[in-house]
Amino acid sequence: MDETIEVKPIAGNIGAEIFGVDLSKDLSQETFSQIYKAWLDHLVIFFPDQDLSIEDQSRFATRFGPLHHDKYFAAPEGHPELLKVIKAVDEKIVFGENWHSDSTYMTKPPKASFLYAKEVPAKGGDTMFANQYLAYESLSPGMRKFFDGLVGIHSAQTIHNAFLHRSPMKREMKYNTENVDLGNPEIEEHPVVRTHPDTGRKAIYVSRSYVRRFKDWTEEESQPIIQWLYNHCTRPEFTCRYRWKVGSLGIWDNRCAQHKPVADYDGQRRVMHRMTVIGDDPS
Repeated sequence: MDETIEVKPIAGNIGAEIFGVDLSKDLSQETFSQIYKAWLDHLVIFFPDQDLSIEDQSRFATRFGPLHHDKYFAAPEGHPELLKVIKAVDEKIVFGENWHSDSTYMTKPPKASFLYAKEVPAKGGDTMFANQYLAYESLSPGMRKFFDGLVGIHSAQTIHNAFLHRSPMKREMKYNTENVDLGNPEIEEHPVVRTHPDTGRKAIYVSRSYVRRFKDWTEEESQPIIQWLYNHCTRPEFTCRYRWKVGSLGIWDNRCAQHKPVADYDGQRRVMHRMTVIGDDPS
């Protein structure tokens, strides 16, 4: 018999926890369809108290689409789809510390990201999420028309520079420097406002880690407007905040949600298993 999941929203405009399902088991199509709908409805969903192997996480993530293999970070033997996101006790750096959507410098940026908590600090280490549908819909008609016509230039160069100069992180999160070409960084053009392929809703699509300027604009011209947009996109009423526990799995929709890890756990260790599903070319 198919199970009916229980969905409990965690904030007014984004995020929900899901109960009544064991992700270590094969799911029926009916149960998966319920999960997928909840994900589209809430943009980010969480499954507490899961006991997942790497194979379990990979099998479930593959239901959402093909998995991405990150060429910039070393993966465990036999699992090229897995990125271990690690902050050691003596490190000050938090991976992905700005508000962002994942890897928007790619031609086909991630559709979905899956983060599974293996070790969490006794306090702190939460992640925040922001609804980019509302970021667009709350704009005035004139501002929506203005941003509808803009294209963002996304580059991996800034993030490469950051990691190449952060030697402490290299101890456990191995950065594959041989794959980095700072003279010819990955650069992509994506619309500032994209239409979600599943829901048909429009969402702001910018990322503090990657957007350098608008197409046909200089960086000097672009940056004041980009900075205003970054601040607008993460207004408190658009957000939720999630407290991880060991065994929690979170899944967010990179096409309509931004996220930010909270850097408030110095002196504590945190280990998360991340996988991402390949998306489409934003339009």
